[in-house]
Formats: sequence, C-alpha cells, structure tokens
Amino acid sequence: MDCFRIGLFLRPHGVRGEVKILPLTDNLRRFSKLSDAYIEQKDNDYRAVKVTGAKIAGETSVIVKIEGIDSMDDAEKLRDKYLCVDRAHAVKLTGDAYFVKDLIGCRVVSTDGTELGTMVDVYETNANDVYVVKGSKTLSAPALKRLLHTVDIENKRIVFDADVLEEVGLFED
Repeated sequence: MDCFRIGLFLRPHGVRGEVKILPLTDNLRRFSKLSDAYIEQKDNDYRAVKVTGAKIAGETSVIVKIEGIDSMDDAEKLRDKYLCVDRAHAVKLTGDAYFVKDLIGCRVVSTDGTELGTMVDVYETNANDVYVVKGSKTLSAPALKRLLHTVDIENKRIVFDADVLEEVGLFED
C-alpha cells in the first residue's frame, strides 16, 4: 500500500480516547477534513481507521479522535505509531511541489552529465530543506528551485543544475 505518514501519535489526551499527534505535514488544517486514514503497524502493514474529530492544539500538535478508541488505555496503545493516508487522500500538491517519499530513491545527475547518485533523504531545516544524495561521495545541497533543473518522478530521475550545484553543494568523503 502506498501510504504517507502525516502524524506521529504522542500520548493520550484526556480520558475519552483522544490522542495528541505530532504533525508530519505542513498544513495542520488538513486534519480537520480527514476521515479515512490508516495506523501503520509493523512491516508496512496498515490498519484502516476513521478519524471522527480533530482540533489544532497550538502550533505544533493536533488532537484527534479515532473511531473505536474510547479510553485512555486504548489511546495509549497508539503511542509512537504513525497516522497515515493513502495517495488518494493525500493533499494535492501544486506546480513544483513534491512529496519527499517520491524523491527518495530517484537517480540524481547534473546538467553536465555527472552521475551524482541516489536521493536517500531530505532533511527539514528552518531555512531550506536539504537534499542528501549518496553516490561515490555523499552530497548535501539545499532544496532550491534554481538547483532543480528537472524532476521526473515517473522515471525516478532528478537533474541538478551543475553551476548552482558548484555554488551550494557540499560533498563529503
């Protein structure tokens, strides 16, 4: 199943089965429209659930109510598991936005033909996300629009602008 993690269950909230979540998405309001979701089990196994309520709790958390989770003990069993959605229920991206999940595993080359390696991670920072590419050397580069010459998710291929990469890329041995 092609699922996206959108939140990490932190702890019970109250005694009626609500759970505090650390959102793993930029848009906290998406939780208020959420109904169909999954709880990630071990080994990429997912259990379908219905989200019956959600409220934003400050700038960095959301309180959710899951159908069938009716006590503090039930909610406690969700601690450290992930709330997920399938691709059909993922937020719709605009223009030049990509899901990190779709970038991971892409072959990365530069406009001058240099084979750089495979995208292995994207780190979030306050300024820019940072792409991590593993090849003969590990490359870290800020996720700048001017760096991305081509992103072809369908063919799992990304092309970095060689001139911009020379400016901003950091190669580690």
